[in-house]
Formats: sequence, structure tokens, C-alpha cells
Amino acid sequence: MKKRILLTSFDTWLSDQQSNSSDDLLQEVSKVESLPHDLKFLRLLPVDVMLASSWVIQKIDELQPDYIICCGMAASRQRLSVEVGANQGEIFLATGVNLEKLVSGTVATDISNDCGKFVCEGLYYAVLDYLQQYKLSTRCIFVHVPVLNQENLLVILADFLLIINNLALA
Repeated sequence: MKKRILLTSFDTWLSDQQSNSSDDLLQEVSKVESLPHDLKFLRLLPVDVMLASSWVIQKIDELQPDYIICCGMAASRQRLSVEVGANQGEIFLATGVNLEKLVSGTVATDISNDCGKFVCEGLYYAVLDYLQQYKLSTRCIFVHVPVLNQENLLVILADFLLIINNLALA
């Protein structure tokens, strides 16, 4: 049976941004044919923790996905970063996914302990908290995406597709 995977991305937040690399990556993924998974996209989330979280939680309730991959832009990074977890004050919530196994075989992906202090961490925390609070079996990861260009697009896309496949096999 195909695994249902919800993928999310953010909209831009600065007036000089042409796009958000997290959404650029999901756009590329959506063009890939013959993926053996049931991918559902929730793209261009507002760059607002409360709004983005409510949209994603509503979509979780609607779709009941097996996995969630939230994506955000990390302009200062050069590689994909899979985040261990997220903080809210003194409380830290970690993903239930084995990240070492998840990134096995990737060439441009790191495991990160720095989800940032922007909307990315807020969304990741809200989703992890919701899954835990309602004892859902759905697993969630957060992936930071560097700015995409001709030099890194193919390797980043290949790594991301491998992460999707590894997640579906977990």
C-alpha cells in the first residue's frame, strides 16, 4: 500500500525574494513522475506560526498522512538539513524518526540541531506537539532547504527524493 506523505512549504517573507527554496523544491518534486508514494502538497504556507500551524493541522486531520515533511528555507546553508526537533521555551520535542537511517545514502544532507528561531521551529514544534498530544502514529520531519541553483538543484532533489523513499520504508 502506498504511503501517504504530506509535504509543506512556505511562501516568501521579504519583498526582494522571488521565491522560497522550500517551495521551489516541492515544485520540482511535483514534476517527478512514477514515485511509488501518495504525495500530498500544502505549498506556500503563510510565514506566520499560528496560521501555518493551523493550516497544517487541518490538513493532517483531513488527509491522515503516514508521514509529514515540513520544509523551510535556510538561505545561509549549502546543504539540506534534517532537523532533530524543535524548542518552545524550555520544552524540546524530537522527531520519532531515526534520522541516521533516514539520511543514509544522501550526499548533500546533514542532520541539524538548529531549527532556527523563526517560523520553521514554531511550525515544527506545533506539529510534533499535535501528533504527540493526540497520540497519532504519523511521523514528522522538518527539512531546511538551501537556495537552489543550477549547481545544486539535481543533487538536492536527488537527496530529497531519497529521504522521501527512506521515510516511506521506515
